Amino acid sequence: MNMPDSNARPRPTYGRLLPSLLLLLTVFGPISMDLYLPALPALTLELGAATSVAQLTVTACLVGLAVGQLIAGPLSDRFGRRGIVLIGAAAYILVSVLCAASPTVELLIIARLGQGLAGGVGIVVAQAAGRDIYSGGRLIRFYGRLTVIGGFAAIVGPLLGGALNTLVDWRGLFIFLAVIGAAILVATLLVFRETLPPAERTTGGWTHTLRDFRALLSDRRFLAAVLNQGFLYAALFAYLAGATFVLQDIYGLSPQAYALAFGLNSAGFMVFGYLAGRAAERWSIPGTLSAGVVVAGHGGLGLLASGLAPMPLWVVIVSLFALASGVAISSPPATTLALAEHPHIAGTASSLLGMVRFGFGGAAAPLVGIAGAASVLPLGIVTTAGVLLAACASLALSRHPSAAFPRVRSAAMDLSSTLNK
Repeated sequence: MNMPDSNARPRPTYGRLLPSLLLLLTVFGPISMDLYLPALPALTLELGAATSVAQLTVTACLVGLAVGQLIAGPLSDRFGRRGIVLIGAAAYILVSVLCAASPTVELLIIARLGQGLAGGVGIVVAQAAGRDIYSGGRLIRFYGRLTVIGGFAAIVGPLLGGALNTLVDWRGLFIFLAVIGAAILVATLLVFRETLPPAERTTGGWTHTLRDFRALLSDRRFLAAVLNQGFLYAALFAYLAGATFVLQDIYGLSPQAYALAFGLNSAGFMVFGYLAGRAAERWSIPGTLSAGVVVAGHGGLGLLASGLAPMPLWVVIVSLFALASGVAISSPPATTLALAEHPHIAGTASSLLGMVRFGFGGAAAPLVGIAGAASVLPLGIVTTAGVLLAACASLALSRHPSAAFPRVRSAAMDLSSTLNK
């Protein structure tokens, strides 16, 4: 059974480079968030900041990514996609340079908020432009690519940052991000043709957006899937914010060894993301989602045990691997459940899903620094609590079955074909 091809209209050809640019825009935000994580301890020391205050630089970027999506989405619906991307890329370059030049942690926090706002533009415009140029099954496959690649970027960012940190300090990492912003600005000027014609732009402003949000939030399945992802990504981003202190300060790993540990998690994210697509197609969409929660739960419990009693390094590494892999398993089925029944407002649905992921992550990240850098316990508590709340959301999904699951299964097959590529 195929997905209905809503809003079927003749669509111009945009070339092969535009989809690749849209995927790059989605990666832009997560890498901005965590590329500098391996240098966070050195940044904390140089600026004379407390651990919990330094981790607010992570929180500020996450909050910016969440809010930026909510602001940029309606603006791009009203004024077009291309201009908003150009403004966002230019702003990103400026605030990245400001991050590199920040003399105090307070100014760095403010600059990181601006960096997140600019990065959020790329995420939401990629989602909205996908809705402009694709429909039906191709639209779902495109969102599957955005979900998997965006999540993978959140894991691979520290790996790249760790490698770069052997060559430059934390200020150099922000200069590197400014260079990436300049490259994306040039690519947008050369490749990005406007995908939303003036005749199709909205005039309702925030009223129209709020009406779409109300429709989505009244759908229990959508709300449960979004909350599941919000809580799991809260655990994931708490791990990204806290693991650098745990592995380097407590267990004494060098930045290079820390990068290798994240490389292991990157491999796990790719492998289990692929397996999740196959399982959702051949076995069960809600079952695959539940399996992801269970795997992530084992990771959270392992970190909690490591905080309650001294554990060898391999226990922490395996626990982090399980947590990241569980989130990867959950993402394709949860995204399918959230988007499959809302093709006419898939862009708005994706924006809300992304906002909750980054917003919950921003709220959770600073909690792991409450006890300083000398304990694994806060990280274990935050990740375990996040997975437990995600499990409650999954139970809400199982208690509200729907005849629409065959349509959702069709979308899962599309996502599986995406992951196979």
